[in-house]
Amino acid sequence: MTQTRTTIRRRRAFVALAAATAALGLMPLAAQAGTVAEAKAKGTVVIGIQGDNAPWGFVNSSGVQDGLDADIGKAFADYLGVKAQFVPLAVANRIPALMTGKVDVLFATMGMTAERAKTIQYSKPYAGNVLSVYGPKDKKIGGYDDLKGVAVGVPKSSAMDTAISAGAKSANILRFDDDAANIQALLSGQVEVVGGNQFYGDRLNTAAPDKYEPKFDLTTLYNGAGTRPGEKDWNETINAFLDKIKADGELAKIYDKWMKREVPKFPEQLPDIPFTAQ
Repeated sequence: MTQTRTTIRRRRAFVALAAATAALGLMPLAAQAGTVAEAKAKGTVVIGIQGDNAPWGFVNSSGVQDGLDADIGKAFADYLGVKAQFVPLAVANRIPALMTGKVDVLFATMGMTAERAKTIQYSKPYAGNVLSVYGPKDKKIGGYDDLKGVAVGVPKSSAMDTAISAGAKSANILRFDDDAANIQALLSGQVEVVGGNQFYGDRLNTAAPDKYEPKFDLTTLYNGAGTRPGEKDWNETINAFLDKIKADGELAKIYDKWMKREVPKFPEQLPDIPFTAQ
């Protein structure tokens, strides 16, 4: 009876949330949000993930979701005893897809920010990501002041967008749908510099060897899984899963495979970003 009442309350809360979100024009055609128990019953967990951001999450040449987040998502599905169904998402579509029930959970390079924590529930962190400004080696850029009047590319609604918008108010900021478009804008000369994650250097060097470099660091972000507020079952299950793969070395193996570095030391807490659902 308690489980039934909990499910009813969850569904009523979700209907209210969906109605509010639909008013913003974000409601998808088919919402499929459910409890952990319902995901186990149907044998599938629906995971939102980035589709273009190697090595975090991307669709490989065989059309299969790959990368660090994909491997962690598959491990999470195994932990639940179900299959993983991946939904590739652009940066700006991640939170709407979660909040409208298109996906059960986000393993989608979700940098943990206090602003996002007002909307979604984060898990404990499972990855770290240094964000920087990248530009041509022959261009002098040493800080936010040097971005005055400069055309700067950022992925729309990303942490780089937030940081540069706040720190360089006089920059000419151009916002792109995803990392691939942001990088292409720099390569084509549409922008002079870009805000990007710690792997932009490798991607730029592959496209234009020895031409670009990191100019200055914006911030270090930790990535967490995202779930809907108040859904304690998903949050608690993900945190237990993350504790397990941190302790048994599985995260270290995945990290070495994709990041080519050791798992960072994660903070016990972050200001205004709770790791556990209330």
